[in-house]
Amino acid sequence: MSKSAERNQPLAVCDPVWERVRTEAEEMAAGEPILASFLYSTILNHRNFNEAVAYHLAQKLGNAEVHSMQLRELFDEAMREQPDIGEATRADIVAYYERDPACHSYIQPILYFKGFHALQGYRVAHWLWSNDRRAMALYLQSRISELFAVDIHPAAKVGRGVFIDHATGIVIGETAVVEDDVSMLHHVTLGGTGKEQGDRHPKVRRGVLISVGAKVLGNIEIGEYSRIGAGSVVLHAVPEHCTAVGVPAKIVGCAGCDKPAHAMDHIIRQEGSLDAEG
Repeated sequence: MSKSAERNQPLAVCDPVWERVRTEAEEMAAGEPILASFLYSTILNHRNFNEAVAYHLAQKLGNAEVHSMQLRELFDEAMREQPDIGEATRADIVAYYERDPACHSYIQPILYFKGFHALQGYRVAHWLWSNDRRAMALYLQSRISELFAVDIHPAAKVGRGVFIDHATGIVIGETAVVEDDVSMLHHVTLGGTGKEQGDRHPKVRRGVLISVGAKVLGNIEIGEYSRIGAGSVVLHAVPEHCTAVGVPAKIVGCAGCDKPAHAMDHIIRQEGSLDAEG
């Protein structure tokens, strides 16, 4: 059976995220007929979630040098060989829906959010890097950066349930680690401090919230469920469940709640300030 014929075969698999995305696509097509063709080609003509995401990413990232059909085959291969990619992508969609007040459906990140697109493109690039296909991994990194203004090195390690809001200007270095359930906003840098070699980038632990324009530099650890304030420059480790703010950043108190990456509360409340509670 050819690959094109194989794609037309139905799959009887329980996938709540995919079912919801399809339902939303059908409703959107009925409510906005101008988008119907786009929605059918992007979502409704595909037999499963992975194939729909692979198709849409390939359409965005393809160009005259590397055609979208070639990229689609590559993305299909990556998701087939490493099922974790599709599982992480589903977790990312849920993260966007739950944490972004501008996200009102599961389908929106797939169709429109470039932070989501860049993150899923990185996931394929990381698979390529891990399988010694570094030239293609670096090509994808460059293309993602060019198209989405998001630069994630394919060797970096990024967990699932990650939310990158707005995304413009995001930089994540080669030896950086971003664990599960992290949220970050635009113009965040996880970078080095100079020309040092080896393990030189931040380790961002589970559930961290990094606000707009923060720079975290060097091989330092940002403890789980901590917060980094907007515009901060972090040069030293941040303990878990703490808030760091300033240039250079200093610890100013606790993280404000158990799960700051989910709460998405960027207000720093200090005793005696106008923003203090009580």
